[in-house]
Amino acid sequence: MDGLKKPELQALTTVKDRITFLYVERCKISRDSGAITIHDEQGTKSIPAAMVSALLLGPGTDISHRAVELIGDAGASIVWVGEHGVRYYASGRALTNHATLLLKQAKYVSNEKLHIQVARKMYQLRFPNEDVSKLTMQQLRGREGSRVRNIYRQQSKKWNVEWKGRNYNPEAYENGDLVNKSLSAGNACLYGIAHSVICALGCSPGLGFVHVGHELSFAYDIADLYKAEVTIPIAFEIAASNVEDVGSETRRRVRDVLKSGQILDRMVHDIKWLLLDDFSEEDYKSTLYLWDNIDGNKEHGVSY
Repeated sequence: MDGLKKPELQALTTVKDRITFLYVERCKISRDSGAITIHDEQGTKSIPAAMVSALLLGPGTDISHRAVELIGDAGASIVWVGEHGVRYYASGRALTNHATLLLKQAKYVSNEKLHIQVARKMYQLRFPNEDVSKLTMQQLRGREGSRVRNIYRQQSKKWNVEWKGRNYNPEAYENGDLVNKSLSAGNACLYGIAHSVICALGCSPGLGFVHVGHELSFAYDIADLYKAEVTIPIAFEIAASNVEDVGSETRRRVRDVLKSGQILDRMVHDIKWLLLDDFSEEDYKSTLYLWDNIDGNKEHGVSY
């Protein structure tokens, strides 16, 4: 109905309580009240927009303007996925009016000392039993590279699948082996979810700490925290089972692991832990101030 009011932020489902992602292809997407409708050769399905964290649109998908408007108002992300991987991201409104996390992120990323502190915290999540507080970025990257290579070797041995190394070429996707095809499909889902959570919290997906210089640097930073747990084991298992449709099976299994592992909830927690020293929900409520360089922030809406 055209007369429906946009949902208030307080009425929207929090990001950690949403389904992880919805992948569709070769269908038409429209809107019916507060739900998106998906029509394909099997019929029409309705899904409440506020329950979706990220909508992944595969090949052959048509989406209406009103459906995109609804998804944006619901604070979800839309990810256009081509035959060879992710092509484009778009985000809806943040699920908060507060800029606390964004301001912290901008402050930390622009100060070298604070920047490396956040990067070290990211590596601390990978090495929970080690002290990384004095390691340089070069040392951290070297240790992380060794960790990931070891995981690849372990999974290769576990599933008896040959591993020749990561080889991702979006222009020659079909030439890749089963493991690499599954990794590409799974990582696309993980990037989409990370992007959705980051935008929902009001952060910038482009202000990264380990990755820099790309519009999705922070999304890559967050997604990388979970690859060893999610996409790498799935890729080797799928390669061992020799399934016919690698992409579809990978997305299904990634969705299951994201749900069982409570990955959305953990992403929310980890991002807040990385950017906020002392977090409370009260500090994160909707607030708008007028900036004052002498007396500090002033309450808005007051005649001074």
